[in-house]
Amino acid sequence: MTFEEPSYSDKRILVIGASTLDIVGRLNVIPEPGTSTPAKIRPTFGGVARNVAENLARLGQKVSLITVVGPSIFGEQLLQQTAAAGVDVSATIHTEEYRTSTYLAVVNPSGQLQFGLDDMRAISTLKPEHIEQNAHLFKDAGMVFVDMNLSPATLRSIFRQARLAKVPIAADATSKKLAPRLIPFLPKLHLVTANMDEASILCDGACQVTGRQSAIQAARHFISKGADYALIQMAEFGVCYANSDISGHIPAIRTSILDPTGAGDALTATLIFGLINQIPLDDAIQLGIAAASLTLRYPGAVVPELSLEKLYDHLMF
Repeated sequence: MTFEEPSYSDKRILVIGASTLDIVGRLNVIPEPGTSTPAKIRPTFGGVARNVAENLARLGQKVSLITVVGPSIFGEQLLQQTAAAGVDVSATIHTEEYRTSTYLAVVNPSGQLQFGLDDMRAISTLKPEHIEQNAHLFKDAGMVFVDMNLSPATLRSIFRQARLAKVPIAADATSKKLAPRLIPFLPKLHLVTANMDEASILCDGACQVTGRQSAIQAARHFISKGADYALIQMAEFGVCYANSDISGHIPAIRTSILDPTGAGDALTATLIFGLINQIPLDDAIQLGIAAASLTLRYPGAVVPELSLEKLYDHLMF
């Protein structure tokens, strides 16, 4: 397949949601209860919204991030790294109430997530008032992205400002626990992304996602609810998607997994990049799958060398 270089949109993407200090430990052996286990442990910066924002910036898109950091040095380092990638972080909330949000992941020797813990209390300080104070960012945006770490009240404020500014919204279901927050907003979404478990929850009893056919059914269900585009991520089984015209499945790129953190966010960011730059849907999804594959091979949530050229090269490899 031949991909064409997009004509970059001058519109800025406004990203709103969590930023975290990620601590990921990859086990060397199967753990035993009650004792320590040898592992490779590394800290990095993540968070769904922050990862999406950095990926977009590295692809060459203008992007602003509304997020929250705490008073520690980690919060300042997070903002410095994110800004260095090209993200405007000037609307960040600096809270003294909580530490910068933290995500702790344990990955098994095969590269699969064993379990994860998160402390996301800091994001609770992102209130509707802060959204209203930054209404000008909506007026300048070509699209808004949100994750579900935000409170229902803050989400309502975001959707209200987006409606007033006539700007489309993309959203990620984020986790099984948080996915229900997105259900009331499905009719108002330009793009919804979810994994299989999250998609089952978003279906609200209408479908159970267990494989390719049921994932396509779920994607079509989201379109019937009013979303313009729907993407169901199925890890090594690829992705299923739908809009009002087409639906289908695109397989994953076979790859070794060093660290699964951030791969889905890379796919989401690349798809948003494709949509705002009018890249054909199938091409945008394939580029997103390439971004996810590259991220799986990297010991961190975002590949620093990410670029559109690198994605093209990876697809042609």
